Amino acid sequence: MEDYFDVDDSLNDTYDYEDYHTICDKEAVRSFGGVFLPIMYAVALVVGLSGNALVLVVYTSRLRLRTLTDVCILNLAISDLLLLFTLPFWAADAVHGWKLGSATCKITSFAYSANFSCGMLLLACISVDRYRAVMQVTRGRPGGNSKVRVQWLLVCVALWATACFLSLPELIFSTVKHSHYRMSCTAMYPAHMAKATKAALELLEVLLRFLVPFVVMAVCYSCVGRVLSRGAGGQRQKKWRALRVLLAVVAVFLLTQLPYTVVKLCRALDVIYGHVTDCDASKSLDYALQVTESLALTHACINPLLYACMGSSFRPHILKAAKRLGQSLGSHPRHPQEPAVEIPLNTCSQVQSQSASDHQDTSTFSI
Repeated sequence: MEDYFDVDDSLNDTYDYEDYHTICDKEAVRSFGGVFLPIMYAVALVVGLSGNALVLVVYTSRLRLRTLTDVCILNLAISDLLLLFTLPFWAADAVHGWKLGSATCKITSFAYSANFSCGMLLLACISVDRYRAVMQVTRGRPGGNSKVRVQWLLVCVALWATACFLSLPELIFSTVKHSHYRMSCTAMYPAHMAKATKAALELLEVLLRFLVPFVVMAVCYSCVGRVLSRGAGGQRQKKWRALRVLLAVVAVFLLTQLPYTVVKLCRALDVIYGHVTDCDASKSLDYALQVTESLALTHACINPLLYACMGSSFRPHILKAAKRLGQSLGSHPRHPQEPAVEIPLNTCSQVQSQSASDHQDTSTFSI
């Protein structure tokens, strides 16, 4: 988590106001963050916990994991939940400063960074798997087997390991900093490597949290879109519905992540070139970072809707789960519900339709 509230450490020591014989007072930035951030984090926590917990419950209780996308969606829900669990700590930090010690600071910073990065990598993995699945269908190749499922597990382990490795600097360098009558949880680097390390980490986050996932998603979903557009005419309605899902996935990713990435890039460039030498500009960048990072966090709330609830076979399971919950809470017996009609978003031909129907109860983001 970024430290927005240093008074004379604009952009976390990227330049020194004492060279200009003045101090940049960021009390207004701290006051804004003390109100804005807890509100945004509370909303994200409530909405995100509800959606991702529902995905987790449905997958673990009703759905079998038959595709890599299913496995990635389950891991994405876990990653989003772990990310959301760190928000109360950052909300308290914004209001009162960090009062939980250095060990908690390190663990919370590491958990936030690792799960944020893992979520972005999982999104890229989902897009690759959807492209691979469409190619298999169009070429008439069968689905996965037990060996393939082991490969799925290895892919997810590799993604988690990569995210944790990239977040090790947060675990190593995060500490409680005492400054200007408050304590904050922030990364403190040795003086001889502070500038280079900070710039490298900022650029690495831009690369792995935005650029790589976006390029992978754009390329894979563009190829999927071309395949769908060449499908049989009788599947026109299903094709366009699938294309709308793809466009929604990419559009939401851009809207939530691009503003934050632009601000992060500006910070990285300032660390390298020291362009920001004005106090007002520094405070504006701090405000922008607070707002855009909060916007980026909303992706953890939207993921269940995009990657699960839009799937044709996931909605009936939600309704069944809600019905069972109502029956368990109610005092009167309920009549059994008729099975839901599911329309998977597949591009398979009529010859392959029987195989698709055999798996439609587990394909949650089927294209």
